[in-house]
Amino acid sequence: MPRYGLPFLLVALLGFMLGGCMQATLAPSSDASLTPRDRLLLSHAPYAQATIPESFRRHFVDYSRKEAPGTILVDTDARYLYYVLPGGKAIRYGVAVGEEAMAFSGVAKVGRMAEWPDWIPTPEIQARLGPYPARVPGGPANPLGARALYLYEGNKDTLYRIHGTNQPEYIGQAISSGCIRMTNEDVIDLFDRVKPGTTVVVLAQRQST
Repeated sequence: MPRYGLPFLLVALLGFMLGGCMQATLAPSSDASLTPRDRLLLSHAPYAQATIPESFRRHFVDYSRKEAPGTILVDTDARYLYYVLPGGKAIRYGVAVGEEAMAFSGVAKVGRMAEWPDWIPTPEIQARLGPYPARVPGGPANPLGARALYLYEGNKDTLYRIHGTNQPEYIGQAISSGCIRMTNEDVIDLFDRVKPGTTVVVLAQRQST
């Protein structure tokens, strides 16, 4: 190897590492957006806190697509949800993707938002997963978790949801049922940034960013 080869390689490697850090910065952990009710309910969650792989924890990332700031983009293949920020940046959250999520793609709007929502299992879910009460009250045991964003096309509910979860161990995976699941902490963070009417772009499978 030429005598300048090793220093050059080290400089190049350092530049690559720094470039990676600039492209995806792990968001500092914070519970500042939790309400007193959130803190109470999450302190009695009937599930173990999962260790989320770092790649599926909340990051600030570069964003080169054309969506306007304030847009949500869901990449079901990669198991990521992006909240677009100004200046070519976005917040990237890891998600779990259920079969219902795989069945929906296109553009929708946030038509309704709810904190600690009740869950009304559809007849299909009842038939597939077994008997549930007609309405499951909101709370840490509820499959919708701490927050839910209900997506509409015009005035029609798509039945597609972005919501929290009582199974955080599945973040980053494709699962048998459900829409787009986020950790309760992440969905609270997203909920606080979003307003009714927010545009949501859901990429079809094999259209990953």
